[in-house]
Amino acid sequence: MEKVRASGGTGFTLLELVIVLFLITLILGLSTVFLLNALPTHRFNTTIREISAMIRHAKTLALIRGEKQTLIINLESRQYGIDGLVSKDLPQGTAIKVIDPIAGEILTGTYPIYFLPSGGIEGGTIILTRDKTSVSIQPDPIVGSVVIK
Repeated sequence: MEKVRASGGTGFTLLELVIVLFLITLILGLSTVFLLNALPTHRFNTTIREISAMIRHAKTLALIRGEKQTLIINLESRQYGIDGLVSKDLPQGTAIKVIDPIAGEILTGTYPIYFLPSGGIEGGTIILTRDKTSVSIQPDPIVGSVVIK
């Protein structure tokens, strides 16, 4: 003979449901904290890739059009972009400065980086900082490539 519970059903107990709900809440809470911490780092890395891509794009435009192109970095409004094209904002919490080979460290104003039709670049190193992470984007003035350190 089969034993039948007093309630007549074969469902879950209240204790089992409470434990499962607690585990689901715990997992969702931990994953939310992880994602919120990873999001600013992702934006910072995206900004680094976008600036290096803009440098390569400006160099290509200068070669194709046969005229000088300018990447403008506005240190005060925290924007960067190719002159005459779209500009983008830096994410919150990201600091920017430029190390010019002649003028030294530049923290204010606008800083132009020129791309010549010959393939050369006139400009300094862009340094982005977020929390304890610092990344430098250095255009090679002779070859015209980008070095990220």
